[in-house]
Amino acid sequence: MTKIFLTLFVLLSLVACGKGGGGGGPAAEVASTTTPADSVDTSNPIDTSTGYSSLPNEAYTFGFNVNLINMSSSNEAKLQKSMDLVARVIATKAFRDGILNHTYNGVKTFVDNGGYTNAQIYKKILDAAEKLFPAKNNKMDMEVELYTDTSSNTVGYTNPSTVRIWMNTKYFNNYTATGATANLTHEWLHKVGFGHAVSYSTSRDYSVPYAVGRLMSKIAATLD
Repeated sequence: MTKIFLTLFVLLSLVACGKGGGGGGPAAEVASTTTPADSVDTSNPIDTSTGYSSLPNEAYTFGFNVNLINMSSSNEAKLQKSMDLVARVIATKAFRDGILNHTYNGVKTFVDNGGYTNAQIYKKILDAAEKLFPAKNNKMDMEVELYTDTSSNTVGYTNPSTVRIWMNTKYFNNYTATGATANLTHEWLHKVGFGHAVSYSTSRDYSVPYAVGRLMSKIAATLD
């Protein structure tokens, strides 16, 4: 069963990679037993006193064109909730500020940033122009399919030649919708063009897919 979620707009009244993303090989998110120290403060993510007036309009209109491939209704519901949370997180000042103020070795930057500044990375996320869907349509465009590999520590993966991402049920089945936001965001950022080192290193945790995915789930936990 394939289900399509078209243009999910969420209003404010209310959304491992050990194998690198380059060279045609899979980009995979690998489960880690270590958690790096967060480089940003994500407390009080919603500033209701300002009415979000300082955020760009694209932060509020962020949506999805996502095909869910051969999933049970319960898994579809979990991913739908994850997408709701992703959109809600993107519409917070904490998400914007977390990206703009992200630091590595005391400098406001990401590892493997493709030559982009933090502000440019934030804009690329809002533009949502994937390599295979280059139009700046302010939506996540992709397919999501579950697979099972209980012997692997790979949480999910994708590769540059496909619109699809795969999420391992070994981890997905134990995730809440909040937990799945990190994996969903991580793999989608590969589609936008951001990669990271193949092998684990402390610096890899500060790459765009890992750092933004971690930021996403941390803020999502305060909204769920």
